[in-house]
Amino acid sequence: MEMHTVEPLELDVRADLARGEEPFDRIMQAVASLEPGQSLRLTAPFEPVPLYGVLGRSGFTHQTQQVANDEWVVIFTPQA
Repeated sequence: MEMHTVEPLELDVRADLARGEEPFDRIMQAVASLEPGQSLRLTAPFEPVPLYGVLGRSGFTHQTQQVANDEWVVIFTPQA
């Protein structure tokens, strides 16, 4: 049986936050739409620490990288 890797779902919430919008619902909708085993690659203007607990309780681990002062990339991966 051939394993195929599912590309992470990309979600950049920097524009939402720049407009003063709260992206939490959009993030949770993206999480709900993930295929089995698919990760979410989130780009935000700050480290989204509250999401670590929220998605952690849903079985996700995270890898965080600060790309610039105002750019953080977090990959949330569901536990197998």
